Amino acid sequence: MDRHFLLLLFLLCCTVAVTPLRCITCHLRTQTDRCRRGFGVCVARDQERCMILKIFQGGTLQLSYLVCQRFCRDLTYSFQDRTYVHKCCNYNYCNFKR
Repeated sequence: MDRHFLLLLFLLCCTVAVTPLRCITCHLRTQTDRCRRGFGVCVARDQERCMILKIFQGGTLQLSYLVCQRFCRDLTYSFQDRTYVHKCCNYNYCNFKR
């Protein structure tokens, strides 16, 4: 009986470990919260997480970009009067809610 329980537990752990991370994709999301190009779902591969890049100008959101991103990290920087905010997360569809 113990062997069956251990086998079942092992299979359950493997199933959970292989469940792929799913992220929303949108290559051009406007300030009206509408995806203009590339709407869909990507399945994150090894070393990838869900990412959203928001671009602000003068404190106003101009557009967003959502994808699966390799080696993603949270980052904020300014360049030519625009602020770029990268946010990364690792649960299903988390980049759409941010």
